Amino acid sequence: MNPHEIDLHKELKKYFGFNQFKGLQEQVVKSIITGNNTFVIMPTGGGKSLCYQLPALVLEGTAIVVSPLIALMKNQVDAIRSLSSEQGIAHVLNSSLNKTEIAKVKKDITSGITKLLYVAPESLTKEEYIEFLNSVKISFVAIDEAHCISEWGHDFRPEYRNLRNIVRLLGDVPMIGLTATATPKVQEDILKNLDMPDANTFKASFNRPNLYYEVRTKTKNVESDIIRFIKQHKGKSGVIYCLSRKKVEEIAQVLQVNGISAVPYHAGLDAKTRAKHQDMFLMEDVEVVVATIAFGMGIDKPDVRFVIHHDIPKSLESYYQETGRAGRDGGEGHCLAYYSYKDIEKLEKFLSGKPVAEQEIGFALLQEVVAYAETSMSRRKFLLHYFGEEFDDVNGEGADMDDNVRNPKKKVEAQDQVVTLLKVVRDTKQLFKSKEVVLALVGKVNAIIKAQKIDAQPYFGSGSGFDEKYWMALIRQVLVDGLLTKDIETYGVLKMSEKGEAFIKNPVSFMMSEDHEYNEEEDEAIVTAAKSSGTADEALMAMLRDLRKKEAKKLGVPPFVIFQDPSLEDMALKYPISIDELSNVHGVGEGKAKKYGKPFVDLINRYVEDNDIIRPDDLVVKSTGANSGLKLYIIQNVDRKLGLDDIAKAKGLDMDGLLKEMEQIVYSGTKLNIRYWIDEILDEDQQEEIHDYFMESESDNIKDALKEFDGDYDIEELRLMRIKFISEVAN
Repeated sequence: MNPHEIDLHKELKKYFGFNQFKGLQEQVVKSIITGNNTFVIMPTGGGKSLCYQLPALVLEGTAIVVSPLIALMKNQVDAIRSLSSEQGIAHVLNSSLNKTEIAKVKKDITSGITKLLYVAPESLTKEEYIEFLNSVKISFVAIDEAHCISEWGHDFRPEYRNLRNIVRLLGDVPMIGLTATATPKVQEDILKNLDMPDANTFKASFNRPNLYYEVRTKTKNVESDIIRFIKQHKGKSGVIYCLSRKKVEEIAQVLQVNGISAVPYHAGLDAKTRAKHQDMFLMEDVEVVVATIAFGMGIDKPDVRFVIHHDIPKSLESYYQETGRAGRDGGEGHCLAYYSYKDIEKLEKFLSGKPVAEQEIGFALLQEVVAYAETSMSRRKFLLHYFGEEFDDVNGEGADMDDNVRNPKKKVEAQDQVVTLLKVVRDTKQLFKSKEVVLALVGKVNAIIKAQKIDAQPYFGSGSGFDEKYWMALIRQVLVDGLLTKDIETYGVLKMSEKGEAFIKNPVSFMMSEDHEYNEEEDEAIVTAAKSSGTADEALMAMLRDLRKKEAKKLGVPPFVIFQDPSLEDMALKYPISIDELSNVHGVGEGKAKKYGKPFVDLINRYVEDNDIIRPDDLVVKSTGANSGLKLYIIQNVDRKLGLDDIAKAKGLDMDGLLKEMEQIVYSGTKLNIRYWIDEILDEDQQEEIHDYFMESESDNIKDALKEFDGDYDIEELRLMRIKFISEVAN
């Protein structure tokens, strides 16, 4: 059949039942049918698969589709088989088949029944398969999830790297690369690796105007925040992404305990459970799936209404892909991410064991995520710029759909600073990444600056009137504005653009908005203590503080021994009016509630009645007791006078982790007698000196104690003494 004579609309109707193509589909299909190398970049949900399925069904011969995931292949094969009376129209060829099944596949291909053959890249390396495929007519080779070729893609697979050489063995067949996420860097990389610089490239818009983007600070109260959010969206489906399996399990448990129907989903569950949980979600038996990124590959649920990132992902591609699961039907989609720099540091730690090249790439991708979280400009504009797309943040579709646009930060004129910045990039010969450019501006030295003798140049320190944070924020905004660009070959190096050159010659106004500060102020040692978000009842707070002072005086102990500040804040937020409710407050356990709670609940009760307060009873987040096993273990073994280092080792904790657990135990009112351990490291006088300090002190903050003793004791000694003190005096 002559490709030019095919009535595509008729074939589209015949096979897929659609009357018209969506977006770029028709152009892509025409390009493939006429035998051109083709490269398609289309966001998830844009109808990418049809682009190669339709040509495969109408062209002579069999199309080979390379796909990374067996599960995905299976879904696709089932979908194609449902379009035709012929079972053999689509087949899978991978390691899961036995000899009989392989023979069946070959027979169907030879007889011309099979139009689509899905293979894993590894299968293509087998000689017998290559030999066989050389003997039949191949219409084209499609490489799905093509970003797996690029080391800069978020899902790099080494076996993909060799695909070009393998396809060459099949003779001169057209190639189709398809991906749902690709930055300009990855696009270039894919075309280079597949050796098809001449490919017709089709790129659909990455803008999803119905999605609302929001980033919040991740505090210790993140779970209550998520519960509150889900309860506000009652009856709607959503996905929560976490980085580790352990976290997935924990969060799913906490949600269940608090009356939200949720199931976990991660690669550690057996296939049966995974399939069951996935079906429950699709059938709406549960509202929420808590998952690692293993979830969602090929999940097509059109009415997911929110996607929450409990942990920030490793790259903006992953973030875009995961948030893209919301609102596929064009309806509401709320994308909420929790951000703390601590999480980023954790991810950096993971990278440190990897080969250097991989580390570099990983760091560069992480920096982009940080920039997205901290920026105060339109998040949509920032995201789309990352994918190489311009966006009008005033009149573009979905322009007001993010937290930064709805609650704008104040802008300041930065015209002169932009000129200073551009000149430094120019004068350092456009060789450096943002970090070095910022150091040159503020006048700090590192090894690179020293080696290149930048510290001897006249511009060194020319921006010292502002701090590093300011310059980083400015660079981000100048990049998006197009005055600077990032070089693709040497990723991350800042280059001047023509627009930037023109700006130096003729500066115009540049309004810069300040970045978000995500600093979670808290005492580093006490895990239970989370600062509330400032919504506590101020009047009640003052009364509780007074009462605490009075009670402390009566008992002759410092106020913090009774309840810590964060516990009071939480009381002023939740209004507990019984001892039972009080024991659910932050940092208060049963023991403490019984010992000190009565006057406090009496006061809150009176206050609630006098002021007609409606109590948010649903805000008392019940904990899952997941940690209680560990706490019990610690208590029992401290009683047995086991060495603390042995206890930590047995539970895979470091000393810091064990101390945090012990602090939680004593602060919520349980005794821990660790005298046997302290006696080994501090003599009586030393113990007495630290005990007296805590007795007199206004606060139990370790930083203050360190200052006070000025290097006489280290952090560990002081934390151990604080545990002993709280245990003896408060419990």
